[in-house]
Amino acid sequence: MTVKEMAAKLGGVIAAGEADADKEVRGGYASDLLSDVMANANEGDIWITLQRHINIIAVAQLKGLAGIVLVNGRHPEPACADKAREEHIPVVSTPLSAFDAVGVLYGENIRGSHA
Repeated sequence: MTVKEMAAKLGGVIAAGEADADKEVRGGYASDLLSDVMANANEGDIWITLQRHINIIAVAQLKGLAGIVLVNGRHPEPACADKAREEHIPVVSTPLSAFDAVGVLYGENIRGSHA
């Protein structure tokens, strides 16, 4: 599943990094703690979080993540959106809670690497 297809399943929109929304999602990770994501997420994962600041792009780029999903209708801060485009990291905004977003993706056979 691509980030673009995943966004549609989550009832979301590509809020930044639209040009890179064809990246393949290979797994998922949900956390709001940047150090936790740096330690445990895997390349190709989609990251589900409520964080919307520029530092999430640095973490996603460092880990080679497929993209980021912002929950609860959050959108990236302007500097974050600019950096996402620059670093080719798609950012999705969904109205769903983190719990519901993970449930949808699990139903679509996206699994966490530590499951």
